[in-house]
Amino acid sequence: MIELNNTCMSSSNSLNTGYSKKGYLFFALFLSFSTLSFSQKKVKPNPLKIEVQQSIDTRYSDLTDLSDKIWSFEEIAFQETQSAAALSDYAESLGFKVTRGVGEIPTAFVAEYGSGKPIIGIMGEFDALPGLSQNKVPYKDPLHVDAPGHGCGHNLFGVASLGAAASIKDLIEKGELKGTIRFYGTPAEEKFFGKLWMIRAGLFNDVDVMMDWHPADETKVNAQKGLALVDFQVEFRGQAAHASADPWNGRSASDALELYANGINYYREHIKPTVRIHYHIQDAGQVVNVVPDYSRIWVRVRDSSREGLLPVWERVEAMAEGAAILANVDYKVSLISGVHEMLINRTGSEVLQKNLESLGPISYTEEEQVFAKKIQESVNKPQIGLVSEIKPLEETLEHSMGGSTDVGDVSWNVPVISLSATTAPNGTPWHSWAVVACGGMSIGHKGMGYAAKALAMTMVDLYQDPALIESIQTEFKTTKGDYVYKGIIPDGPPPITSKLQ
Repeated sequence: MIELNNTCMSSSNSLNTGYSKKGYLFFALFLSFSTLSFSQKKVKPNPLKIEVQQSIDTRYSDLTDLSDKIWSFEEIAFQETQSAAALSDYAESLGFKVTRGVGEIPTAFVAEYGSGKPIIGIMGEFDALPGLSQNKVPYKDPLHVDAPGHGCGHNLFGVASLGAAASIKDLIEKGELKGTIRFYGTPAEEKFFGKLWMIRAGLFNDVDVMMDWHPADETKVNAQKGLALVDFQVEFRGQAAHASADPWNGRSASDALELYANGINYYREHIKPTVRIHYHIQDAGQVVNVVPDYSRIWVRVRDSSREGLLPVWERVEAMAEGAAILANVDYKVSLISGVHEMLINRTGSEVLQKNLESLGPISYTEEEQVFAKKIQESVNKPQIGLVSEIKPLEETLEHSMGGSTDVGDVSWNVPVISLSATTAPNGTPWHSWAVVACGGMSIGHKGMGYAAKALAMTMVDLYQDPALIESIQTEFKTTKGDYVYKGIIPDGPPPITSKLQ
């Protein structure tokens, strides 16, 4: 701009010296008003956003202690008794009204503060994964052999969300915001998808907007849909017999299981690239000299949408009958549960993106970067360390790959705004010991605190701007269209004591 003004002044001088003096005065005044205009347009920090950041900083020691406790509990789906108690007790100590055992799940709870609209919800998970116990070191070293570990960072997830909720509770308590803040303690995300039973119980029905985050190896708004999936179990029952003396008297359930697994694997050639099929053989007989009369396999089918999932699911289930016929055994297919893909809300995502950019990237010490690079070396990944710059808001793809989550089902019932925050080295395998190692030390703690601040700042925007909530809900209704949500969930109570454990 200054260069443009100088050019104009020079041109005036060549034409008329008297006019040049007037022009100089004009441009001096113009620059003065321009400077004033720019200073007026400079956005002042929102004082309530500063307050929530300070609130989280004040509680940071408590939050890291709480996260480390949950990290050490190593509790898997529907068994998170200590973890749920630690979170709910802490919420209660802060003044939240806590309702435990919601949705027929002993470890699910809701912590609420305030009254009236808007009702903003925030979700927190806290279950671990089997077999991933790990010390806080940059190489594989189980803390407890064969025990679970937080290979998805859920010890950080629930704590950050509760920390964000607490900072909003403080503002409501002081009268600086009006409405209700509600924290949802949501168990069993890794295996049974506990939110499905919470949805069935109507626990999200009156929420205006829901907040969510997840630990990751990068920091960004979650703008991709992930995958829909279904879990089911197939059991085969035959006739036991001596495997050598009279095998002709036996009907092998193990044969049926092998035929079924082969059928799935041959089918892989004829499915779309967006489809994923996994299975886990849980029981194929106990000893070698007995024709097995029982076998069991857990099957998971995924696709980028529930519409694409349905025909594949139907076909893979039908294969069980064919395997049973071939092996001359009986079979049973039992639905475990399933989830929808995410319904992305772009309006809410854009608000969250601005808050991420306002916060800027996470800073790391040299020691933390060295720790991260040693992990990358251990898992044969490029040793680039921790990456925390804010990624641009991505376009939402029609078919996105990756994982699945029961947050997807919540997003078909209430608008969800979600982010990922760096808690582990870039490129390292998820659901692995590397994530557990970082989740129990400062690298994970920093991502947890960062997520809490970004979530809280975005909630401040929601409480202060009713028109924003209306826009988010309008997009939600438009994107959802005439689809009537129906959870992929069996009748009856949650499988708290399932033999899948």
